[in-house]
Amino acid sequence: MYLGVDYYPEQWGENMLDEDMDRIVELGCNTIRIAEFSWHLMEKREGEFDFSFFDRVIEQAKERGLFVIMGTPTATIPAWLAYKHPEILSEFENGKKRTFGGRHNYCFSSDCLYEYSEKIVRALVSHYKDERAIIAWQIDNEIGHEGSDICFCENCHRKFQSFLKEKFGGDIERLNYTYGTTFWSQEYNSFDEIPLPSETITTHNPALRLDWERFRSRLIVDFIAFQARLIREISPDAVLMHDFPGGGLTKHVDYSKVAKLIDKPGYNNYPVWGGQKAPLKPHEIAFGLDYIRGLKGENFWITEAIIGAQGHDVTGYLPRPNQAKMWSYQAMAHGGEALLYFRFREATKGAEQFCYGVIDADNVLRRKFYEVQSFFSDIALYESALSSEIQNEVAIVYDYDSLASFRIQRQSVLSDVPQQMTRLYKLFYDLNVGVDIIPEGRDFSDKKIVVLPQLIITKPDMEQRVKNFVYNGGIVIFTYRSAVKDENNNLFFGKTIPVNYTELLGITVEETESLQDEECFEVAGSGEFDGVFGKGGIFRDMIKPIDAEVLFRYGDRFSIRNFDPSINASVAGEHPALSYKEFAAVTKKKSGKGQAYYIGCGLTEQVLKQIVNSVLEKAKIKPLISPDGVEVVNRRSDKQSITIYINHNNFAARVNGINLAPFECKVVEE
Repeated sequence: MYLGVDYYPEQWGENMLDEDMDRIVELGCNTIRIAEFSWHLMEKREGEFDFSFFDRVIEQAKERGLFVIMGTPTATIPAWLAYKHPEILSEFENGKKRTFGGRHNYCFSSDCLYEYSEKIVRALVSHYKDERAIIAWQIDNEIGHEGSDICFCENCHRKFQSFLKEKFGGDIERLNYTYGTTFWSQEYNSFDEIPLPSETITTHNPALRLDWERFRSRLIVDFIAFQARLIREISPDAVLMHDFPGGGLTKHVDYSKVAKLIDKPGYNNYPVWGGQKAPLKPHEIAFGLDYIRGLKGENFWITEAIIGAQGHDVTGYLPRPNQAKMWSYQAMAHGGEALLYFRFREATKGAEQFCYGVIDADNVLRRKFYEVQSFFSDIALYESALSSEIQNEVAIVYDYDSLASFRIQRQSVLSDVPQQMTRLYKLFYDLNVGVDIIPEGRDFSDKKIVVLPQLIITKPDMEQRVKNFVYNGGIVIFTYRSAVKDENNNLFFGKTIPVNYTELLGITVEETESLQDEECFEVAGSGEFDGVFGKGGIFRDMIKPIDAEVLFRYGDRFSIRNFDPSINASVAGEHPALSYKEFAAVTKKKSGKGQAYYIGCGLTEQVLKQIVNSVLEKAKIKPLISPDGVEVVNRRSDKQSITIYINHNNFAARVNGINLAPFECKVVEE
């Protein structure tokens, strides 16, 4: 089990190296992570490579039995490169060039970026290809983070046009037909006429914008692939990793495709950041961890674990005694099999002065040091169980194209698909039922329950896999705004929503509306939910059951006037022959051996809980009841079985006869 710290020795006098290494060992570390931001130190002038500093760092680490995770330094290009080739810098949407400074300020479309990145990576990996202390190579850093996933420069414009030319086989009329550019007279005579989807009057074509999202993603995936190929060419047995940031579902890059290119996903886990008054809620932290595990469907490394207050310009909440330690336990419980704290020591200079580390800038050992020391000592006892594969029976599925489609057309000011996914996740989390969060292309046939939240774009392969899953005994839960659009972000002609799922679900959606309120109508249960009442909002599908069972109906009435064509329209409004048709809000249909649910609106948690409890019972998945704020996770291997009790509360709690102090974790080995 790799346990350690992120160490930036280049930010300190080299005379501190011995003392720092001794303290790192005293802390209980066996690993350090280095060099990810040190391009200039390695190449102060073009072509003059010098790795002697890190030679000494690695030598000192080896003397103490420490392993090394080595970063390629491409996240921070040197000043001389930006000065010589200003075209390497990315641009804001308004056309303003990003200045040198900060990080991730390069453009992924830049040939110059590839040229100079290859030189530094080739030289670095060639220099250390036989260094056995290096257990992994980290490619770049938090790729696509902090807005670096978007650029509107001329390079991007030309390459976007080439991307579309390749996609449509050079046939501009095929693109015109696919996009429907006849609307608003937007037909193109050549690919050279296609604009970037930057700010304009009203909005750009939705199909164009979805291809722009795919293009942005491919640029980043290609850059990681380029470095991965280069490293493996030089060092075929190298372990490759990347440290993913939080908020992956909001990025203009499909991180699951990045993950396919590496051996081990890393995650920079920050439950709280500068400017936040309080940390994320426990289920939101857990959601982020399970999302990272789902990128490859494998355990991962925590490459940056919080220990102190964090922030660049605005600092944040200070984790309370044992709270950061508790978050570390939670990370390992959800699939972390290695953990490094950010950072060994707080910086005294530069933009991260207020990212507090294990040791503060005054270099005095205090509570945080001993808290980390205690965690390392304890967690190593459970390596066997924590290295085992997590096998959950529930999955929540996301789709990059659908997420992008909602970024392009929100449809409701309250629309936030990642947030809605997290709300659904919480229903299972609160019952200590494990959940995998997986991309649309991943196999889910071994699950008992699959949740499909707002997969607005429907795809033939996914449709067939969902139907097979249900027919073979699985339970699937669809939500509103599912199966509405095709793969080009266009509506279907002649097909009723949910497109290609009407038979499976036994319903059609007659009409739909966007609501700018979370609780603006009532729902009333029927059948097994008779007597249950609640509220809903955000969106509403008017569901017409065909052969589905109605679980909830809308409590208000949606009126439809049945006009007799023989009656003059001028008096139709006064005609007494009015009928009211109540539409379903939630339905269920048995199909094959399984069941398919459709939730047609945004429901309050109270109602969703009852639905999920019923679904779990039908799937024969037994929840584990614990007090609010207390998480219970079971992990087991052939050699070890443990239960981890995590108290997220700032007050004492008791579960299964176990007393937990505020923010305390206890591991019980069976």
